[in-house]
Amino acid sequence: MGKLIEKVIRERLQFQVVNNNFIHYSQLGGLKFKSTSDTGIALTHFIHTGWIKNLITSTLTFDIAQFFPSLNYCLLSAILEKAGFDLKVVSFFSNYLVDRKMSYFWNNFSFCLYNVNVEVGQGSALSPILSALYLSSFFHILEKRLKTLDLKISILFFVNDSLLILQSKSFYTSNAHLFSSYNVASQLFLKFGLLVEHSKTEVFHFSRSHNNFNSPPLDLSSIGGPSLIPKDTWQYLEFIFDRKLSFHQHIDFYANKAISTVKCMKILGNSTRGLNLLQKRLLYRSCTLSIALYNFQLWFYHKVPLSYPLKTLGKL
Repeated sequence: MGKLIEKVIRERLQFQVVNNNFIHYSQLGGLKFKSTSDTGIALTHFIHTGWIKNLITSTLTFDIAQFFPSLNYCLLSAILEKAGFDLKVVSFFSNYLVDRKMSYFWNNFSFCLYNVNVEVGQGSALSPILSALYLSSFFHILEKRLKTLDLKISILFFVNDSLLILQSKSFYTSNAHLFSSYNVASQLFLKFGLLVEHSKTEVFHFSRSHNNFNSPPLDLSSIGGPSLIPKDTWQYLEFIFDRKLSFHQHIDFYANKAISTVKCMKILGNSTRGLNLLQKRLLYRSCTLSIALYNFQLWFYHKVPLSYPLKTLGKL
C-alpha cells in the first residue's frame, strides 16, 4: 500500500512541477517522457554543432556519492514551498522523510517499533522526482556563478550523472575552463549537502581532426580530484563514444551482447523439446533486437554513412 501511495504522489508531483516549468531544462532524468536517449541525442547535437564551427567539444563527467540518502530534508521542504506546493504538502514531506518507525506483524506476533530513518530512499518511487526538485535551485545558482566567471559551460544531468560540456579551439582552454567549472560545482554541491565522487570523474574530447590526437591531461589534484588522461573511448549512460562519433565500438558491443542473448535462449526450452519457431521469433524481436539497436538514434540519422552498422548487424 505504501509503494502504491508513493506512486500516486509521484504522478501528482510530476504533473505540477512540469506544468509550472519549475524543473531546470538541464535535468533529463527522473522525469516522465525523459530517458537516456534524450541525454545522448542532446550531447551528440552539441558535438555536431561545434564541429560546424571548427570547435573541439570537451566533456567532464562526475558522479555524486550516496545521492538519494544525502538529500537534506530541510532544504527539500524549502524547495517544495518555493515550487508553489500547498503548505499541507510541504508539511507531509517534512514528516514523511524523517523519524519513520516500522513494526513487523506475523499472525498473532507483533514486533516492537524501531527507527527506519532512511530519508529519501534509494528504491523509492518518489526518489527521482524529489531529486529533480532538489537540484532545480542548484542549476540556477550554478548557471549564475559560471556566467559571472565568464565560463560558457553547458550542463546536462541524468539524475546524479553530471556532465559539463565546453566548446573551444584549444585543449588547454578547454581544460582551464573545465577545471574552474568543476571547482565551482564541487563547492556548490557541498553547500547542498552533497559530495562529488572524484574517483569516477572522467574527461573526454571530441574532434574530427586527422592529425595525431595528443590532448593534455586535466590535473584536478589541487581541488581534491585525480589527474585525468583522456582515453580512446568513453562510456556514458551505457553509450560508448569515440572521438569522431563513429559509434563502431558501441555497435560491436551491443551486437555481441545480442548474440549472447540468442545463445541463452535454448535454456528456455524443456527437457523433451526446444522452443518452436514462433517462440524464437517472439524472443528475437522482443529481446534481441532491443539490445542490438540500443539507442540507435545516436548513429542512425539522415545522410549518415551506414555501411559499418549494417554489415555488423547483418552478421548478427
